[in-house]
Amino acid sequence: MPAKIIQRNNKAFKKVKVDTVTIDIIESALRNARFEMDTVLFRTAMSPGIREQHDEFPMIANVEGKMVVGQFGSFIWGFMQGYEGTIEEGDIFLTNDPYSVNGAISHSNDWLMLMPIYKQKRLIAWSAMFGHMTDVGGKVPGSLPTDARQIFEEGIRTPPVKIYQGGKLQEDVLKILLHNCRLPHWNLSDFNAITAALRTAGIRCIEIAERFGDDVFYSSMHEMLERNKRAMRELIKRTVPEKKQYFEDYVCDDGLNMGPYKIACSMWREGDKCIFDFAGTDPQSISSINFLLNEEMFKMFAGVYMIMVFDPQILFNDGFYDLMEVRIPAGTLLKPLKPAALSCRTHALGRIFDVLGGLLGQGNPQFMCAAGFSDSPHFMYSGYDKNGDWYQLYQITFGGIPGKPFGDGPDGHSLWPSFTNVPNEFLESYFPLRIDIYETIPDSGGPGKNRGGNGLRIGYRFLEPGEISIHDDRWLTYPWGVNGGLPGARSRKTMVRADGSEQLLESKLDRVKVEAGDLLLADTWGGGGCGDPLEREAEKVRFDVEAGLVTAEGARRYGVVIKADGCSIDAAATTALRKRMATERGPAQLFDRGFESIEELKARCKSDTGLEPPRQPQFTKWAKRIAEERRKGVKVA
Repeated sequence: MPAKIIQRNNKAFKKVKVDTVTIDIIESALRNARFEMDTVLFRTAMSPGIREQHDEFPMIANVEGKMVVGQFGSFIWGFMQGYEGTIEEGDIFLTNDPYSVNGAISHSNDWLMLMPIYKQKRLIAWSAMFGHMTDVGGKVPGSLPTDARQIFEEGIRTPPVKIYQGGKLQEDVLKILLHNCRLPHWNLSDFNAITAALRTAGIRCIEIAERFGDDVFYSSMHEMLERNKRAMRELIKRTVPEKKQYFEDYVCDDGLNMGPYKIACSMWREGDKCIFDFAGTDPQSISSINFLLNEEMFKMFAGVYMIMVFDPQILFNDGFYDLMEVRIPAGTLLKPLKPAALSCRTHALGRIFDVLGGLLGQGNPQFMCAAGFSDSPHFMYSGYDKNGDWYQLYQITFGGIPGKPFGDGPDGHSLWPSFTNVPNEFLESYFPLRIDIYETIPDSGGPGKNRGGNGLRIGYRFLEPGEISIHDDRWLTYPWGVNGGLPGARSRKTMVRADGSEQLLESKLDRVKVEAGDLLLADTWGGGGCGDPLEREAEKVRFDVEAGLVTAEGARRYGVVIKADGCSIDAAATTALRKRMATERGPAQLFDRGFESIEELKARCKSDTGLEPPRQPQFTKWAKRIAEERRKGVKVA
């Protein structure tokens, strides 16, 4: 049964006609409030993941819980449908349990907080925000155990609770949460920062309603949603074909040396509605790479992707959700059954965006982007320093952005909105390590008319004994190229010990011992290329060579010959090479994955990567049963 909203003023809102200028003013004011939420958070949080990297997502929603401005929608609507208690003035809710909110958050490190905004005892809006906490307990520092079999191993879980009730902090509840974390002072600071951000949004919403009137405020938010819906309806009609499109991609392994895991999706249009069907996705993993994908969350992913690729002028909100239907079979990697582990869902989360690119581009190849989101690598380093104090780092690193129809992919950059790298100066000031190397990797971006962005090489020199965790992917499969573009390079992690010995590391490891003087070389993937590399202007290739983004040898993949001086083009040799390459390769491919089959990829895994190929995945008995029943046509809830 849905939550019961308690308000002393039960006067209903009236939908009134609002002129376009007023709507735009209110929309701009709400967007400013959303960015003010960020500013408040960044200036008061302590953890580098939130304070420096901006791993947080704010939103402001209407009375019904539909996001009007923000980054990630869908939290509040699902919460209101699933929460069975009361919602009252002064309440602030907190949860970090994905199973309690149907995946509105997707692992326990994300603390989601929601606040109803009341004006004169009547609910007028909502504010919400979640942030990634560096630690929430569990079996490993950072609370992201690769080998977890159940969510109970991943730290303390909190169902939706009133952390503030009637404006009063529930101190005993907060004490229990903090008591189970390795860095309680960071969690407390981040918690207070999120609370302050929510209240800031509340103050701004009340100010807007006081200026324009409650009914105008309510009606303007409604019209913002309707305006988005109208624009998205036309965009879906123009870009999504009625003919079914299919695409699949893979999570390389599960951290237990099994994989790859297939994510399959079909897409088509029925009238105004876009359908996404994930039938064919592999059963859930026995490890923690499962991703509890909320259907509303996926609509947000798809909508943002479509807007950014096809029409960036559309202002994003939740208004279009009725125009999409998402079908995710239960018991699969993207809809695991409780109590499946979820902490390392980042690999499947990243791969979803590559799958979207592969689907949406098939009907409109001229808008096709290559693969490059691919992953969101996590690096963690913890231990006791020489003074006996505990240190613990959580950091996200970035790879190459895919080549696009309208330009090259940036090098070593994030596709997450507003994310930034943690400054090296911050890392060296607060943790016992030194960044010896921080550079893009030449030739790692896939060649194309528009080059894929290069991956990053970061050299972490450890100054104190400790343990590290590495969570990465795209070490087996390539970020694919499109429309004749070639794949980007794969990721790689190498430990150079203080004695000079080298060890190639697997992509997903916890509790790797390091000593003072050890050096970790962390190479991320490159983005796939977009378009025929032989059509790239030779002068652009020469510039890339001069800038150190492409080597002279790598330039030959574009059919460009660089003279021995390393800075000028041999025009005659370039013409001849491009002619020969065009003849030898045949017609350009829509997709170039870098392999013909998974079997072939595994067969050459050792020689290509230096690592053993992953074994065939194992699935739990009930995941197998569900998959078999579905295959036979039995409807599974």
